[in-house]
Amino acid sequence: MKNIRIIATSTFGLESCIKREAQRLGFENIKAFDGKVEFDGDESDIAKANIWMRFPSKILIKVGEFKAVTFDSLFESVKALNWGDWIPVDGKFTVIGKSVKSTLHSVPDCQAIVKKAVVEKLKIKYNVDWFDETGADYTIQVALLNDIATITIDTTGASLHKRGYRQNAMDAPLKETLAAAMLDLSYWRKNRILLDPMCGSGTIAIEAAMIARNIAPGLNRSFACEQWQRVGKDIFKAIRVEAYKAIDYNVNTIIYGSDIDPDAIELAKQNAEKAGVDDCITFEVKPLKDVTLMGDYGCMITNPPYGERIGELKIVEELYKTLGKIMATNQTWSSYVITSMEYFEKLFGKKADAKRKLFNGRIKTDYYQFYGPRPPKGWNEDIN
Repeated sequence: MKNIRIIATSTFGLESCIKREAQRLGFENIKAFDGKVEFDGDESDIAKANIWMRFPSKILIKVGEFKAVTFDSLFESVKALNWGDWIPVDGKFTVIGKSVKSTLHSVPDCQAIVKKAVVEKLKIKYNVDWFDETGADYTIQVALLNDIATITIDTTGASLHKRGYRQNAMDAPLKETLAAAMLDLSYWRKNRILLDPMCGSGTIAIEAAMIARNIAPGLNRSFACEQWQRVGKDIFKAIRVEAYKAIDYNVNTIIYGSDIDPDAIELAKQNAEKAGVDDCITFEVKPLKDVTLMGDYGCMITNPPYGERIGELKIVEELYKTLGKIMATNQTWSSYVITSMEYFEKLFGKKADAKRKLFNGRIKTDYYQFYGPRPPKGWNEDIN
């Protein structure tokens, strides 16, 4: 029975990507809200979401939701929830919180009250007066928005963007979840050439290769709920076995990544090898001015420098002008650029067909999308 309400948290602008992904994975009763997508599932779906979802930051269990405008009502409502369904007698639990536009605006006070309420409920459940908290970790969150408290438990642990392949990164790295979403929001598919001419440590190219090869993004990392009694390692093992079987080692995809920095390219190669896709990507040291478009109907997707440091602006403006000139050499290509520079289109030399607001970390950006023509019917059918 699918009686667990699961929340996939989202950075601003990626909710639609997560909703489509939840649909593709077969989850039920899917609803999108600002900053999150909810769906019904069971313990196996918790593992499936953590291992397979490319765009969320966390996978949470929704324990309860209610209006709370006093500390007494918060305490009583939290105490009424079935904490013993998830937290065993030896469970180690911490409480984190946030409050936006709510009467209960003191987050530390809310955290303390939720902790006390959970303890009081578990005392009744297990008939004990003291908890050693020596077992698995359970992170509880109280999130208040417009006086509505949503109480969750984090099943993920370290954020889902931490796939495990990127041990090191260059300055201002693009999160893996955002890179994957940029691909999802583009016309790129595994039978089309992909180019990132300012690839840095290779995140966009690696995420594309993982999508093309159908490698689950969470396959090679661990999750908090693997240590829980109710979910546990056996469920995760079964999902991982199926995920390994689903990998397509025979896919024929063409992905290029280049950068002017030799250290960045060396790092990109190392990251691709850790991700198991080094044979899918051609990385090379190359200044932007020397980049050429090979083949037709390709997609250029990149996260260039934004020119936010003193002295960089003129250099970045020239990069954007050069990028526009390169893309103008082949009208069949589509271009996708994420940047915080508000006059990017003027430098690129073309008005975007679409523009989407996204956050790259704490930086507010726009994702500029320039569409090339649709490939003719039957084009590149021989590519898997």
